[in-house]
Amino acid sequence: MAIYLIVLMCTLNHAGFGGSRVAVSLYALELGANQFAIGVLMALYGLCPMLLAVSIGKLADRIGPRLPMLLGTTGISMALLLPPLFPGLVTLYISALLIGTSFHFFFIAVTGIAGGIGGVGNRVRNYMLVSLGFSGAGFLGPMAAGFSIDHLGHLPTFLLLASFPVIPLLLLCFRSGFLPPAGKREAADGQRNAFDLWRIPVLRNTFIASGIISSAWDLFQFYLPVYGYSIGLSASAIGAVLGVFALATFVIRTALPRLIAMAPEAAILTYAIFVAAIAFVLFPFFRNAYALAAIAFLLGLGCGCGQPLSMSLIYALSPQGRVAESTGLRVTVNNFAHLVIPLVFGSVGTVFGFFPVFVSNSAMLVAGGLLMRRNNAPRSGV
Repeated sequence: MAIYLIVLMCTLNHAGFGGSRVAVSLYALELGANQFAIGVLMALYGLCPMLLAVSIGKLADRIGPRLPMLLGTTGISMALLLPPLFPGLVTLYISALLIGTSFHFFFIAVTGIAGGIGGVGNRVRNYMLVSLGFSGAGFLGPMAAGFSIDHLGHLPTFLLLASFPVIPLLLLCFRSGFLPPAGKREAADGQRNAFDLWRIPVLRNTFIASGIISSAWDLFQFYLPVYGYSIGLSASAIGAVLGVFALATFVIRTALPRLIAMAPEAAILTYAIFVAAIAFVLFPFFRNAYALAAIAFLLGLGCGCGQPLSMSLIYALSPQGRVAESTGLRVTVNNFAHLVIPLVFGSVGTVFGFFPVFVSNSAMLVAGGLLMRRNNAPRSGV
């Protein structure tokens, strides 16, 4: 039962988080923001997580998951209430910063505990269920945001999204007994820092692979609304395309156990990176919503492998009592990409247009895939 309650909380919190990215970007465009300003907004989602993720992980390892999860859930809901209360572009910057930070308090704590619920034998199943919850949220959040914007307006959409974390908040306040306690740490851990984890080769390879996939995922979430807005797609159509991407991540994650039985995780991640590269190079050639949805589905198949595989590997390969800290380091790597990529590609798009954005990101993925082919990470036993 515990893992299913955790999946429910992940789904609802991530729906608010994912929907906010659509609502924030489209509302900013409505207020007259350019591509670079949208890039700054999306980068703010990753700024504090990049700086604080390791500390959040250490906190969760030391005191247990409940308080970080409660802080994160409360922060998401409160940040989503800010734009309706104080409309304007400046509020969106504050809201984006708070939503990104709050979500990662929740996410890091969850990732650190999910693998141990029900015993080691359930680790792969647990992370698959959690990742499926995130995929479902990736479909629910953008779809809800897109249709709500078209039928209710931008500001009521933020109120709708703020309601998603209410059930997780109630569970954490009044029914948190299903959460496991803090884990035991190795005696010498107090003398260590997160860069010790980076020096573990297989963990480092996992962090790199996760960052590569995360960069593609983040650029798509950031740039698809901007591209769709520029070619005249409605908010509902943009939300639907984002929803199809999330549906594809759900599909590929249900197939992961069979894929893992056939090939090492590193090989699966390598193939996934190349699939994502192919999808990205196709985007600027199409303006029809159905064609874009088909390409988004292909991209979702490529990106969907990254999160569950990296979460499972990190849990298996981390030193005892340092799983959440390892997760924090993974989040730091990912959010470095979240910070840099929207700024870089927002600037490129403002000056040169959309085509170089998609093609250059595809080239980056190809380079990452070629690098991953040189890794010799063993199977994790998942």
